[in-house]
Amino acid sequence: MAQKRDFYEVLGVSKTASADEIKKSYRKLAIKYHPDRNPGDKEAEEKFKEAAEAYDVLHDPDKRARYDQFGHAGVGGASGNGSPFGGGGFGDENMSMDDIFSMFGDIFGGHSGGGGFGGFGFGGNTRSQTRRFKGSDLRVRVKLTLNEIATGVEKKFKLKKYVPCSYCHGTGAEGGSGMETCPTCHGSGSVIQNQRTILGTMQTRTACPTCGGEGKVIKNKCSHCQGEGIVYGEEVVSVNIPAGVAEGMQLSMGGKGNAGKHNGVPGDLLISVSEEPDPNLIRDGDDLIYNLLLAFPIAALGGAVEIPTIDSKVKVKIDSGTQPGKILRLRGKGLPRLNSYGTGDLLVNVSIYVPETLTKDEKTAVEKMQTSDSFRPNDSIKEKVFSKFKKMFD
Repeated sequence: MAQKRDFYEVLGVSKTASADEIKKSYRKLAIKYHPDRNPGDKEAEEKFKEAAEAYDVLHDPDKRARYDQFGHAGVGGASGNGSPFGGGGFGDENMSMDDIFSMFGDIFGGHSGGGGFGGFGFGGNTRSQTRRFKGSDLRVRVKLTLNEIATGVEKKFKLKKYVPCSYCHGTGAEGGSGMETCPTCHGSGSVIQNQRTILGTMQTRTACPTCGGEGKVIKNKCSHCQGEGIVYGEEVVSVNIPAGVAEGMQLSMGGKGNAGKHNGVPGDLLISVSEEPDPNLIRDGDDLIYNLLLAFPIAALGGAVEIPTIDSKVKVKIDSGTQPGKILRLRGKGLPRLNSYGTGDLLVNVSIYVPETLTKDEKTAVEKMQTSDSFRPNDSIKEKVFSKFKKMFD
């Protein structure tokens, strides 16, 4: 499989480009490589699709944020069609031109046909102007524990959503009466409007107001769905959450949203990830942090302590003379890296517990230690303990 180009490079914009700059650049490329301007040119068609895919990601703030952080893997562009990160449907290599036109009605003159392109009117287009309705997306939120994030998990959702009408099988037509050619657009799905301007008469192509761009109208509407082809129902959907996801990420399952009218394209299911706080561990990217409050005798004499990990406990050796602020690193005990190899670490942040109250005998023992040189910090020890603290302010 060919390596995908950087989406910013495809559109010829910088990574700090505004939404308007991205839209303007895409529109320019779409006009340049539009199939009506380049009939039969496969290279132009591929560049047209490439630009559309880049725009699909970069014009959406959520997708753009995932792309900036994870690259193509974050939007389903590196791991094939099975990736849970939705890239707007571009993982399908068989996506047609009409699919792209229907996704970007704001760019292509507000309709799904290939020839209008707003007021540019390329003309001579022999492609059908009909379109398929697209169902709206659904959004759900899933809460995950660190253990579920570490291993990946399957979650099931019972969704209240629009589903195809079972009586007309989604067509919207009563009793198999079917559809007939729209009398207004004669099946093209669009109409041409002439508008006088100071530059002369301009032609624009818009979706047919009678059939909504389908090119056909229903003879007899289904009595159960009133000709829409969809009814309100429910569906149980299973979602495989990959290991390594993080708070705020959004996964996408194509085709699991609301059904489209008249057997149109179903919307997507968007799953927002939320992390449940762990009682022991703090997440820092792929690493985990555990704050260890060490008893003074163990810090001074050395020993072993138990440290909780995601799914068990491990024993860790404590060297004699361990100082507060020391970081112990347990390699490979963190979280797996999303869509890549490797695992983060578990960092143990050591603090020393100083007793708040002492018995009379304990107080006497500590007072005796106070006079010992071993219990008096020198400049060397002081520099060692506070070196990391000082670096924070360098």
